[in-house]
Amino acid sequence: MVAYNFNAQFADAVEAGRKHQTIRAMGKRRHARAGEQLQLYTGMRTKACRKLRDAVCHDACSIQIERDAFWTFKPQELHTGETLERFARADGFASWPEMRDWFDRTHGLPLVGVMIRWLVPK
Repeated sequence: MVAYNFNAQFADAVEAGRKHQTIRAMGKRRHARAGEQLQLYTGMRTKACRKLRDAVCHDACSIQIERDAFWTFKPQELHTGETLERFARADGFASWPEMRDWFDRTHGLPLVGVMIRWLVPK
Protein backbone atom coordinates (compact mmCIF):
# COMPACT_ATOMS: atom_id res chain seq x y z
CA MET A 1 0.00 0.00 0.00
CA VAL A 2 1.28 3.45 -0.92
CA ALA A 3 0.12 6.69 0.72
CA TYR A 4 0.14 10.09 -0.97
CA ASN A 5 -0.41 13.47 0.66
CA PHE A 6 -2.15 16.31 -1.18
CA ASN A 7 -1.97 20.05 -0.66
CA ALA A 8 -5.18 21.55 0.68
CA GLN A 9 -5.89 23.14 -2.72
CA PHE A 10 -6.34 19.65 -4.25
CA ALA A 11 -8.02 17.85 -1.33
CA ASP A 12 -11.65 18.51 -2.30
CA ALA A 13 -11.07 17.40 -5.90
CA VAL A 14 -9.35 14.18 -4.80
CA GLU A 15 -12.05 13.41 -2.24
CA ALA A 16 -14.87 14.08 -4.74
CA GLY A 17 -13.21 11.98 -7.45
CA ARG A 18 -12.63 14.88 -9.84
CA LYS A 19 -8.85 14.52 -9.56
CA HIS A 20 -7.61 11.02 -10.28
CA GLN A 21 -3.93 11.53 -10.99
CA THR A 22 -0.89 13.02 -9.32
CA ILE A 23 2.57 13.96 -10.53
CA ARG A 24 5.43 13.42 -8.14
CA ALA A 25 9.11 14.27 -8.44
CA MET A 26 11.52 11.36 -8.47
CA GLY A 27 12.80 10.68 -4.97
CA LYS A 28 14.37 8.03 -2.81
CA ARG A 29 11.17 6.05 -2.30
CA ARG A 30 9.45 4.12 -5.03
CA HIS A 31 6.06 5.14 -6.30
CA ALA A 32 2.92 3.09 -6.75
CA ARG A 33 2.64 0.50 -9.48
CA ALA A 34 -0.44 -0.60 -11.40
CA GLY A 35 -2.73 -2.72 -9.24
CA GLU A 36 -1.43 -1.47 -5.88
CA GLN A 37 -3.73 -0.05 -3.23
CA LEU A 38 -3.42 3.70 -2.59
CA GLN A 39 -4.35 5.75 0.45
CA LEU A 40 -4.86 9.42 -0.36
CA TYR A 41 -4.56 12.00 2.44
CA THR A 42 -4.28 15.69 3.14
CA GLY A 43 -2.42 17.14 6.11
CA MET A 44 -0.28 14.06 6.77
CA ARG A 45 2.01 14.35 9.80
CA THR A 46 -0.22 17.07 11.30
CA LYS A 47 -3.19 17.12 13.66
CA ALA A 48 -5.31 18.04 10.65
CA CYS A 49 -4.52 14.76 8.82
CA ARG A 50 -7.54 13.49 6.93
CA LYS A 51 -7.95 10.47 4.68
CA LEU A 52 -9.54 11.52 1.40
CA ARG A 53 -10.13 8.11 -0.14
CA ASP A 54 -8.79 4.67 -0.93
CA ALA A 55 -8.04 3.91 -4.56
CA VAL A 56 -6.30 1.42 -6.81
CA CYS A 57 -3.37 2.52 -8.97
CA HIS A 58 -4.41 2.14 -12.60
CA ASP A 59 -1.18 3.28 -14.23
CA ALA A 60 2.16 4.87 -13.45
CA CYS A 61 4.59 6.27 -15.98
CA SER A 62 7.58 8.55 -16.16
CA ILE A 63 6.85 12.15 -17.11
CA GLN A 64 8.83 15.28 -17.89
CA ILE A 65 7.12 18.67 -17.63
CA GLU A 66 8.64 21.55 -19.59
CA ARG A 67 7.48 25.13 -20.14
CA ASP A 68 5.40 24.50 -23.26
CA ALA A 69 4.96 20.73 -23.34
CA PHE A 70 5.19 17.53 -21.40
CA TRP A 71 6.53 14.09 -22.25
CA THR A 72 5.16 10.74 -21.13
CA PHE A 73 7.31 7.67 -21.48
CA LYS A 74 4.85 4.78 -21.72
CA PRO A 75 5.00 5.00 -24.70
CA GLN A 76 7.26 7.96 -25.35
CA GLU A 77 5.03 10.79 -26.51
CA LEU A 78 5.27 14.58 -26.67
CA HIS A 79 2.10 16.45 -25.66
CA THR A 80 1.40 20.03 -26.78
CA GLY A 81 -1.48 22.34 -27.69
CA GLU A 82 -4.99 21.59 -26.41
CA THR A 83 -3.71 18.40 -24.77
CA LEU A 84 -1.95 20.64 -22.23
CA GLU A 85 -5.23 22.24 -21.13
CA ARG A 86 -7.02 18.89 -20.73
CA PHE A 87 -4.05 17.49 -18.83
CA ALA A 88 -3.92 20.48 -16.47
CA ARG A 89 -7.65 20.21 -15.70
CA ALA A 90 -7.29 16.46 -15.01
CA ASP A 91 -4.57 17.29 -12.49
CA GLY A 92 -6.75 19.82 -10.64
CA PHE A 93 -5.61 23.08 -12.23
CA ALA A 94 -7.70 25.63 -14.12
CA SER A 95 -5.23 25.90 -17.02
CA TRP A 96 -1.86 24.78 -18.36
CA PRO A 97 -0.14 28.08 -17.43
CA GLU A 98 -1.39 27.71 -13.83
CA MET A 99 -0.12 24.11 -13.66
CA ARG A 100 3.20 24.90 -15.31
CA ASP A 101 3.83 27.85 -13.00
CA TRP A 102 2.93 25.78 -9.90
CA PHE A 103 5.42 23.05 -10.85
CA ASP A 104 8.04 25.66 -11.73
CA ARG A 105 7.68 27.34 -8.29
CA THR A 106 7.45 24.04 -6.40
CA HIS A 107 10.04 21.88 -8.17
CA GLY A 108 11.63 23.90 -10.94
CA LEU A 109 11.37 23.06 -14.64
CA PRO A 110 11.96 20.79 -16.32
CA LEU A 111 10.46 18.40 -13.77
CA VAL A 112 11.31 14.73 -14.18
CA GLY A 113 8.89 12.62 -12.23
CA VAL A 114 6.18 9.99 -12.14
CA MET A 115 2.51 10.37 -13.05
CA ILE A 116 0.28 8.07 -10.98
CA ARG A 117 -3.33 7.54 -12.04
CA TRP A 118 -5.98 5.76 -10.03
CA LEU A 119 -9.44 4.40 -10.60
CA VAL A 120 -12.30 6.20 -8.92
CA PRO A 121 -14.99 3.76 -7.71
CA LYS A 122 -18.50 4.59 -8.90
